[in-house]
Amino acid sequence: MIKLLRAAVPILLAVALVQPVRAQRRPQPAPVAPAAALPTDSALVNHLLLPDSLAALPMAPDSAKLVWLRTPPELRDLVGDRVSCFETDVPHVFNNHVMSFVKLFTERQRSYTQRVLERENLYFPLFEKYLTKYNLPLDLKYLAVVESALIPTAKSRVGATGLWQFMGPTANDLRLRRDDWVDERMDPEKATEAACKHLRYLYRVFGDWEMVLAAYNWGAGNMQRVMKRTGKSTYWEVHSSLPAETRNYVPTFTAIMYSMKYAKEHQLHAPTLNYQYAQAMDTLQLGGRPFDLTRLAQAIGYTDSLALLRLNPELRKPYLPDGYRNYTLQLPTTARAALVATASREVLFDYCRPLVDLPRPLAPRPVALSGLLPLPGRRLAATSTTTAVATAPATPRFERLRHTVKRGETVNSVAARYDVSPAQVRRWNKLGTGSSLAGRQQLVLFRPLPSVTEPAAAQPAVVPVRMAAAKTAAPVPEPDSAAEVLARAPAKPAAEVRRAVAAITAATDDDTVPGRYVVKPGDFLEKIATANGLTVAQLKAWNQLGSYVLQPGQELTLKATPEAATTEAVADLMEATREVAAAAQAPARRVARPAAAPVAPALPPAPHLYLVQPGDTLYNISRRYQGLTVQRLRELNNLKSDAVQPGQKLVVGG
Repeated sequence: MIKLLRAAVPILLAVALVQPVRAQRRPQPAPVAPAAALPTDSALVNHLLLPDSLAALPMAPDSAKLVWLRTPPELRDLVGDRVSCFETDVPHVFNNHVMSFVKLFTERQRSYTQRVLERENLYFPLFEKYLTKYNLPLDLKYLAVVESALIPTAKSRVGATGLWQFMGPTANDLRLRRDDWVDERMDPEKATEAACKHLRYLYRVFGDWEMVLAAYNWGAGNMQRVMKRTGKSTYWEVHSSLPAETRNYVPTFTAIMYSMKYAKEHQLHAPTLNYQYAQAMDTLQLGGRPFDLTRLAQAIGYTDSLALLRLNPELRKPYLPDGYRNYTLQLPTTARAALVATASREVLFDYCRPLVDLPRPLAPRPVALSGLLPLPGRRLAATSTTTAVATAPATPRFERLRHTVKRGETVNSVAARYDVSPAQVRRWNKLGTGSSLAGRQQLVLFRPLPSVTEPAAAQPAVVPVRMAAAKTAAPVPEPDSAAEVLARAPAKPAAEVRRAVAAITAATDDDTVPGRYVVKPGDFLEKIATANGLTVAQLKAWNQLGSYVLQPGQELTLKATPEAATTEAVADLMEATREVAAAAQAPARRVARPAAAPVAPALPPAPHLYLVQPGDTLYNISRRYQGLTVQRLRELNNLKSDAVQPGQKLVVGG
């Protein structure tokens, strides 16, 4: 038994020592059947991780980096060398973003690049002409490819239009006309010149062409805010802070420039492409006549009725209405020669008249004020003085006043001063119910004037004479007839009538005074009124201005409408007519009146005063009163200079 235990002890000790060693060994995985060969693409490789591993799967690379990894190194080096050899003032950086767009335009979207190459020879000479004129890098012509793919009628989802994709406010700043018939953003000539001006302005702001390209896409204000927030000043430093479209904008520009410069090396040119070239063009001045381009295309012999519309892409419709501005139509030189040989100008315009009546541009309509009668028309001024007096309105007219608010005044106190209601004051000046008045605020008020009585017809006076007195008294001279009185009457009233009639026609037919004025930066109402011999009140009334604030680019009317121009002349006619009638009645009244005892001399009449308005000058004030000159105005008021102040009272007559 003891021998048996001695033999078992070594075995038990060996077993006890072997078990801990086996516990420290890694178990071998079960044999797995061989699977199919995995693809070599790094994005599809399966990573076999051990169950107790703490490693995580790597994140998928972005698309630009993935294209970079898939591109052979030889192709990357070749494209990089070509980009670095660009001879241009615009810096170009080659990286994975640029390479991804190069692959897009030369491989996946070859048809897009080929469509652009078809229009390259049509528009690039025009772009180079204006870029040279404004001393800008010629490579900026590729910017129009990025914006519109050289399609003049292209329109984005946000409303940007034309070859250079201008938004509405930017087009207004660059003086591009937009209305129901024409949109000059689609005019290649005008839009290209406007784009050169805009790019020149952006370069003056940023001084870096890559920042200029980004600002052209996103806006100068947005780029300046990003620079201020990040403290960076170059495009690639602020690249991560830009929106996705702007981040891709500069790489797209570089890739488009490379693809078009090296289109031959990438076999992008093909015999099947329809290359377009510029052709010799002529012009036709429409002169405000109605015109239909489809009928002109038929007269020329085009099978495509919209062929001329493509040569004038700024037209929104294939026709123009009667009375539109003098539009210049573009047509091929060969077509112009054929038209001149076959038909005269009058026959051509008669044939190209639209078959249906087109809507005409609406005339500006003055704002109607409650309580005011419509202004007399031109027909009233052209009639005789008797007709003018007979058709004069019997209801009282209104006088337009301007009141400067003083400290402590309220709407109710101003209304009580001018005998109107507070509601009228608020309505005339667009004031709210609870709004208060500020000092020196200008209010517009309308005060009724007394009605003008019609002059009675001149009739011979009846002189009662006693029979007894008639036998001894000297014979009473018979009153002269109205014709004799008018013949002896001074020629002043008749001259005034002729002058008033002439004023009516001159007020509306005077072409020496410009009819419209475009507000420039730094202009204000008083400056414009003084330069054109007008008053601030006239400018505000003719343009329906509610304040003194003007915006650059705003158009102002410098002439009154024909109806407004005749109002003052009609009043002069009425006054002259009354003077003629009074002169005809004066001799008869002198005969009918017996000799009266001498009376005490009457007091001199109170002088007429005028309250100076903002923008008034001595010359303008003197023109409002007949027979008053600037020299006489200085003498009446003891003025040593021509300077007057708003609110100053001037004597204009006795």
